[in-house]
Formats: sequence, structure tokens, C-alpha cells
Amino acid sequence: MQMENQGLSRRYFIKKTVYTSASILGIGYILNACNSPQSDHENNEKTEPENDSTSKNACEDFSNVSETELKKREQFGYVEKTSIPESRCSNCQLWIAPKENQECGGCMLFKGPVYDDGYCTYWAPQA
Repeated sequence: MQMENQGLSRRYFIKKTVYTSASILGIGYILNACNSPQSDHENNEKTEPENDSTSKNACEDFSNVSETELKKREQFGYVEKTSIPESRCSNCQLWIAPKENQECGGCMLFKGPVYDDGYCTYWAPQA
């Protein structure tokens, strides 16, 4: 009889441990899911007014550029103004010329606006 009580208490303990662990993980998941849309919504609210002011200088508008792409820019050593006059983005083989009515071009290596006077360590002369 005493042995049955020990079995029930072990089962009870294991059952409660599993339920508690699942509850903690579930609450963490829900809190994380609830937190993400709020931060995205807050970021959108912050960037929307800036879009009006940055429309004057589209070369500084990074609202549609992901953090990964911004890190790529840094890794490639991109700067807005070259210190080597003969090596600039506008005469690089990877340069994407600006479309009509746009101030900035782009680069095949990363996304986002690129100044024609810019430079990165992957500069390659046009053929």
C-alpha cells in the first residue's frame, strides 16, 4: 500500500513538472509574440513622420532597409564620400544608376540608397 502512494506521488510530481514547464514556455512564447508586433508598430509610427522629412533627401532614407543589409554596408566599408577621387560608386562596375527622378543609385552588393560619391572596399572599375 505504501508503494502505491509513492508511485502516485512520483506521477503527480512529474505531471505537475511537465505542466508547469509547458506553461512557462507557453507564456514566454505568447509574451514574445505580443511584444514583436508592438515594437514593429512603434517603429512604424516613428518612421512615418521621418519619411516626410527624408523625402527631401532620399539618400538618407533607410526605412525600407533591413538591419542585415545595413550590417552588410558596414562590412563592405561603405562610406558616403570617398577619400579616393578616382574610385567612387558612380564609376564602379557594381553601381546601379539612379532611376528617373531619383537622387541616389544603388549597389549590387547590398540594398539601400548609395551616393554616387560613395565608396566601399569592393570597388571595381567599370569595364
